[in-house]
Amino acid sequence: MDVEEIKKQFGVRLHELRRRRGLSQEQLASLAGMDRTYVSSCERGARNISLVNIGKLATALGVEPCELLRTTEES
Repeated sequence: MDVEEIKKQFGVRLHELRRRRGLSQEQLASLAGMDRTYVSSCERGARNISLVNIGKLATALGVEPCELLRTTEES
């Protein structure tokens, strides 16, 4: 799997978990201490997100960081 595909799959998973919790991008960003545009770019697969930020998003979503790394087929 190439880098772009990994980023794209992460974005799909982030979007899925955010929507399941009924959060807007702005709400998630606020909970995670991030800017909404950053969350948006992560969901689009435009960011090579750091482990620290994965942790922040996971905490804001109320999941373990590994949940953000699962593909939609695994969930």
